[in-house]
Amino acid sequence: MHAKIAANTQALKRWLAKAEEVLGNHSDRLNAINIFPVADGDTGTNLYLTVRAASQAAAEAETADVGELLAVSGQAAMEEARGNSGTLFAVFLSAMAEPLKGTTRMTGPLLAAALQRAEIRCWSALSDPVPGTMLSAMEAVSQAANSHGAAHNGDDSNHGLAVTLEAVVEAALDAVVQTEDQLGMLAAAQVVDAGAVGFLLIMDTLRSSALGVELQPELLDGLHGYNLQDPHIHLGQAHEGVEVMCTINLSPLDAATLRLQLDELGDSVILSAVTESEVGYRWRVHAHVPEAEPALAAIRAFAEPSNLSVTDLSAPVYEAHD
Repeated sequence: MHAKIAANTQALKRWLAKAEEVLGNHSDRLNAINIFPVADGDTGTNLYLTVRAASQAAAEAETADVGELLAVSGQAAMEEARGNSGTLFAVFLSAMAEPLKGTTRMTGPLLAAALQRAEIRCWSALSDPVPGTMLSAMEAVSQAANSHGAAHNGDDSNHGLAVTLEAVVEAALDAVVQTEDQLGMLAAAQVVDAGAVGFLLIMDTLRSSALGVELQPELLDGLHGYNLQDPHIHLGQAHEGVEVMCTINLSPLDAATLRLQLDELGDSVILSAVTESEVGYRWRVHAHVPEAEPALAAIRAFAEPSNLSVTDLSAPVYEAHD
């Protein structure tokens, strides 16, 4: 059983490459059910582009250290992260790397430690974390891995890793189904959370790549809103404001101050450290604000940002024609 298990750097490179492919194939459907925090129809695209950056960096990395590989790919994802979903996954990937550094093979206990670190980092990166989103799926997979016998008993066997990964995917699926009841906005639209579905796909590609088995397309059967005939629920909805994203060098104190200022200006604020710098850390910043200028002024009061993007949150309005 699971004779092809090889949870080394080559397997993790396959994971990210396969996740890129799968998210590319599913991006339209993920966009179609994107309704939280803003129904702007880009969750699938944002996740795909972020994972693509991680996959490309991993493919070029020459290391046998699984933690180092994920750190390299996580940093690339952070630098090019798109949207809430992409930024959160970039934080997740970077945090996963930390407990895995110095090892050439992922095991059940190491996976549990990596998922727990990633869960904590992602919840703390958000100013106002909301259950019923990708965060809930991240919490579920961490709990599943850490409550599993392999994690507690120090089972480093291939079988232990296989059982842990399968439990992780099952927990991610359960969390996706529950998102509809956790967020009133999703319940009203009768859909599950798009980011959580994307994360489920990413976890199944990890299971598939590490164990040398096929993906489980049936995972998505019956998920509300995910049928091909369902329309893009965001069409016709207008939203004011912009999404501001950038990378900036800040001390931890300045980062905390900037977070407070952005919280006062808008919402969906995410700040997470990318790498150490001379002044402290290089941070990835994400926020939704009514107008770009006040947020940019607040950011530039500390330092000149790089990788700056300002995107209109207004979803395109499509008119029907005969």
